[in-house]
Order: sequence, then structure tokens, then C-alpha cells
Amino acid sequence: MTSTTGIQIKTRRPIIGETIELMSSMRFAIAMLAMIAIAAVIGTVMKQSEATSNYINQFGPFWFEVFDKAGLYAVYSSWWFMLLMTLLVSSTSLCIARNAPKMVRDMRSWRENVREQSLLNFPHRMHWRAPLARAALAQQTAARLADNGYRVKIVERDNGTLLAAKQGGANKFGYIFAHASIVVICVGALFDSDLPIRFQEWVLGKTPFAGSGLIAEVPAKHRLSTANPTFRGNTLIPEGSNSSSALLQRPDGVLIQDLPITINLKKFTIDFYSTGMPKLFASDVEVVDHASGEKVNAVIEVNKPLIFKGLAIYQSSFEDGGSKLKLKGYPMLGTGTQSFELDGEVGGTTPFSDAYTIEWSGFRPFNVENMNNDARAVKQDKSLREALSASLDKHTGSAGRGSLSNELKNVGPSVQYKLRDKTGQAREYQNYMQPMTLDGASVFLAGVRANPSDPFSYLRIPADDEHSVRDWMRLRAALADPALRAAAAKRYGERAAPQTGDVAAVRSQIEASSEKSLGLFAGDGKVGGFVSISQFLEKVPVEGQEKTAEVFMKILNGSLWELWQVARAKDGLAPVTADEAHGRYLLLATNALSDAFFYGAPVYLQLDEFVEVKASVFQVTRSPGKNIVYFGCALLVLGVFSMFYIRERRLWVWIKDDVEHSGGAEALMAMSTQRKTLDFEREFVTLKEKLPQSA
Repeated sequence: MTSTTGIQIKTRRPIIGETIELMSSMRFAIAMLAMIAIAAVIGTVMKQSEATSNYINQFGPFWFEVFDKAGLYAVYSSWWFMLLMTLLVSSTSLCIARNAPKMVRDMRSWRENVREQSLLNFPHRMHWRAPLARAALAQQTAARLADNGYRVKIVERDNGTLLAAKQGGANKFGYIFAHASIVVICVGALFDSDLPIRFQEWVLGKTPFAGSGLIAEVPAKHRLSTANPTFRGNTLIPEGSNSSSALLQRPDGVLIQDLPITINLKKFTIDFYSTGMPKLFASDVEVVDHASGEKVNAVIEVNKPLIFKGLAIYQSSFEDGGSKLKLKGYPMLGTGTQSFELDGEVGGTTPFSDAYTIEWSGFRPFNVENMNNDARAVKQDKSLREALSASLDKHTGSAGRGSLSNELKNVGPSVQYKLRDKTGQAREYQNYMQPMTLDGASVFLAGVRANPSDPFSYLRIPADDEHSVRDWMRLRAALADPALRAAAAKRYGERAAPQTGDVAAVRSQIEASSEKSLGLFAGDGKVGGFVSISQFLEKVPVEGQEKTAEVFMKILNGSLWELWQVARAKDGLAPVTADEAHGRYLLLATNALSDAFFYGAPVYLQLDEFVEVKASVFQVTRSPGKNIVYFGCALLVLGVFSMFYIRERRLWVWIKDDVEHSGGAEALMAMSTQRKTLDFEREFVTLKEKLPQSA
């Protein structure tokens, strides 16, 4: 504030100057670092660059749009993250530009303009006399300081001699290196970022490919050239095959990155722990350079990549490479029982009738399961448990209840596929090749789920005397056949009717009740099973539901037994023995028949044979900024080391003639440091003892 002729005028610094002052301040840099740290947390918690459908399924349409606008699906390449990085680099660069010259000048300066009077104000000072002449004492003191690691400069004055000494000036480099490392690391990260690819999308018209087909047939607008400066993509290669391109995942598809090399996978090796987790997987590859024809053979393992011509090839994971499958299909609708053969290949599709297509999504040659975990039945309508009484639950049991044996066990191969209808709707299925022992019974598990994010629920099909599903399929088809149901009801009426009284009338009533129970359980075009029974019991007065359920289930169990025998007789098979084992089989078969109404597939596919084809997934990267980042990290280490382990000390000694003692000299020493530590105090004590000593 200045005053001119009594008028006060307020002066302000230019806005540009204030902005530079703010951006080069420590508080601004710390604020940017904090915001970048928050963004890094978001980018770590939320999966980046996933398919759009995954985000919609996870967050819903509304929040998907909100997060998409905020750029949370590609945090590290979003405009606001780039802005934060730019501001941090600018702030750090301005800080270096403003302070580094001052620090360098200070390191080079001897601060020789100090006066004797000012040395008396230092808290760490010492005064002594010596019989030596002033020049001799100056040389002796300089030698002793040099012996302690100090650089010394002698300055002659009219009334005395000044020794300016310093040590640890490289401490200032710590601040410069630490700040410069931030700039270098950020610049290196920029070279390896997504920006070069986004630039090609914005300027060169590159667009992600969202279709399907052969990679070689993908148009050029979806491909990135071998000159692309930086990328990080994945390529899946089956054993005995090769690849010269990688896929770069984008939110709405993939970009094809052409590689300057061809990777041939000669053999893929995998070893497992007893828990079923992979212990080791490695790929024996041959890499061929397109330009020179040079060939390199190597084994790539996890954390042991192959570095070749500026490319890094990492062992990322492994997948099925198109295993060949042979399956046997059984109808799950109608009265047919004839099985049929079906071939499939993992990763491919197979037309199934005019209404469905089978998409083969996965195959596992063995599955090690924790047999403490319950395998769950297909979810039934909630009204089942609400409507049926405890008596009914006691008779039917629960297909989703019970524990498995307490051990890890290989339960054999499994196949996973999607059954997609004409409208594009699909359900996913997972069927095991071999039966498992659950609750003491041998059953085949057939998993189903409507959404990829849901866990599988399992239909338990009991294994028959031949360890197959044929008897259950025969019973299912018979339940759907009104004629066979009528024949079974007649057999049940003959067996259950008493031999006294009006036998014909009672038999007719029992036969009618039997046929009705089978019809209700069959559903007759509607949802059947226990849900149908529960709906029937809801019409019975509450006080009579338990008794009615008891009678109904007794009739149903007996009728299903006769239906089983009728179905076997139709196929020319002998009736089964009425014993405990077959009684338990019928109980499990009844539960499975009820659950089958929610299976949602017209066919059950059982894996019969397979030829496994393994594939390796490689991550291929080109990262020119890697060495820059390494250099920045080295600067950061040097900077931190310099700041914490190099202590700057300055020392001055003023020597003048001792007037009181002719021929002698007196000296005044003062010492200072930026950080007063115990080491500094010990060094000061050592110098106090050493400098005044006589030669």
C-alpha cells in the first residue's frame, strides 16, 4: 500500500503471477496428489475397461449412465484424470523452476560475507587462542576441517581471516531429485497410457469391433498398426496354433492390434495343487520376427516374461482352446425317451432344432470341489415352502438340503453351455459327466442359472442301477403321458384296494385319486410338481390340510412307483425290486421331477466323450515409457536418500591477531545446520575438542 498526496492506492499482483504462485505452492501439489490418490482408489476398486453389458448388469441402467459420464470405467484415461496429472506436473515443474536455481546458487555459495559480530549470535560457537600466527592458524584449522570432510575457503580481510567451510550440500539435490522424479514418472506413464490409442480413435477414425468372426477378416478401421507406440493386449493361442495379433478391450468392443511377430504355442503345461488351484502353468513358444525372420524359442511362465524386439510377452492365464465334445441328449419335454448324439466344440455353436442354438462356453477335465459346501437344487417357487405343511415337507424331503462328505474330491469333468432361443434370451447350464455321492445317494448334477452373475442352482438326477439317467428319463416321459398315468393308476387301485366290502367301488375311487394325483404332479401343460400340489392344498380348509397332505403324498408315492414299473414294462424291462434302495431312488426321483419344471430347457445334455485342447492367454505389451518410469524411480530413491541421510552443515572461523598476546592469534568458530540432530551435537563437540589442539 502506497500513499500519494494523501490518497491511498491499493496495488495487487497480476493474476498470472498469483496463479503461478498458487500452482507452485506445496499446498496445491498436495491437493493434486490427494485427488489423484482418490482416483487411483476408484480405478482399483472398480474394474476398468470391462464390456458395457457387465457394467449395466452390475449397476443398472441409471447408475451406468452416471458412472459412464464421470469416466469411472476408464479412470486413467479420462479427461479429468489427465487434467489432474497435468496440473500436478505443472505444479511440480513450476516449483522446480522457481526453487532449483536458488538451491543450486546456495549450494555453490560460501556465504563468506558473514561478520564477526554475527558469529557471536550463533548458539553453537567456540572461542580459543593459539600461539600461532594468524596465517598459520588459518592453515592449521583449514587442514583439520578438511580432515573432517569439509570443503574450506580462506578469505583474507583487512582485520582478520575468514574460513568458510561446508559439508553435505548435496542435501539440496534431494529436493530437486524428488520433485523431478514426479515429473519424470508422470511423463513416462503418459507414454504408456491409453492416450495414443484414444488419439487414433479421435483423429484416425479407429473404432472398436463389436461383431464376431475371424480376426483376419476384421476391417482396417478396427485395427491398429504395428507402429502403434504403446499398447497392452491379450491373445489366446491353442496348443499347436499361432497368433500375430492381440485384442485390446474397449467398453463397446475390441480393437485388433497387429503384432510385428508371430507367436507359436508348441506346448502348454499346467500343474495343480490338491485343492484344484493351479500351481504352475507355462508355455513353450516360438516367436518369429516378421521383419528379419529371426526365431526365438522360450518358455514363458508367470512372472517370467519374454522380452523380444521391444515387446514383453507375459503368461497371463489359460483357457480352453476348443476342446472336442461328444454328448448324449435326453428330452426334457413331452413323452419321448429316445436319446440322441450331439457334437460340440468349446467356443463354437451348434444349432438345436429350429428354436434354439447351443453356445459351448466352457469345459473342465476335472473339478476339485470342497465337499463341505452344499450343492443346491434348482430353486423352486417360494410358495412351496410357505404352502406345504411340515408333514408334506417330511414326505418330500428337500433337494437343496444336506451336507457333502468332509473332503476335497475330484468330481470329474464338466461342460458349460448356453441355450439361446430365437428372441436372444439364454440360460446357462453346467452339467457334470459323472455322478456324485450326496447325502449318501449317487446323483447327476445339472446346473442352471439365468444371469451370468448368479450362482448355479443344481437339479439332482438320481443314478439308476446302471449308474445312468435313463430310468429317471423314462419316468419323466411316463409322467407326461396320460395313457401311462392311467395304467399306473389302475395298477395302484388294484394293489391298494381292500379285499372286503364293495371292492370295485373302492378300487375305482382309489384309481381316480391316483390318476388325479399324477395329473396334478405332471402339471398337464402348467407348472407341476410340489408347486401344483401346494396350490391344490391351499383350497383345503386349514384344519384338514395336514391330514389331506398325508393321504395325498401316500397316494402319489404309490402311484409314482407303479408308473415307474409301467414305464419299464413298456420298454421291455423287468420290474424293480421293492426294497429300501429303490424306495430312496424313487424319493430322489420325485424331488428331481418336481425341480425339473424349473430347469428351463427342452433337453438335458450329458457329456459322454471329450478330447481336451488347452490354450494359453498371453498379454503382449509395448511400453516405451517403462525405462523413463524406472529412471524417475531412481531419481526418487536418490532424492529421498539425499534428503534424509545427507545433512548440510556450514561452519565459519574468524581468525584475527591476538593483540594481548604478541605473536599469537585468536579464533571464533560458529556452526549451523538446517536440522539439529544428536549427530550434529556430537560433531560440534568433536570439533570443539579438535580445532584448538596444539600442533
